[in-house]
Amino acid sequence: MKKPVLALAALLLASPLLAAQPVEGRWVTEERDAVITIGDCGKSLCGRITKFLVAPPQGVDQRDVNNRNASLRNRKLLGMPVLTGFMEDGDEWRGQIYDPKSGKTYRSIIRRLNATTLQVKGCLGPFCQTQTWKRAR
Repeated sequence: MKKPVLALAALLLASPLLAAQPVEGRWVTEERDAVITIGDCGKSLCGRITKFLVAPPQGVDQRDVNNRNASLRNRKLLGMPVLTGFMEDGDEWRGQIYDPKSGKTYRSIIRRLNATTLQVKGCLGPFCQTQTWKRAR
């Protein structure tokens, strides 16, 4: 009788290991051109461009000129959300990522690999492109 109880206790204690690592904080993009700050946005997590490390072509006042939605093309990139709707799903976070360079939005999966590394995937159908972001200092 003790063995099933011990097995159940071990399973319950192991469950938190399946939870996603927190991803909140400041992250430098793989291209090292911006800092994205990930934090709480109501019921989900989002990430905003909070600093340019390399100025965009039209300077720090760059607008979202490539957006497919003409009504959004006048918004500033600085402060704009590029990660939206992220919800915890097992050991990763799922939501959407917006690429201001192409003006396209993709399905996205992010996962913290360790204290200083974030894996960011953007997917179109079954095809995904993966980037590695580093924690900003």
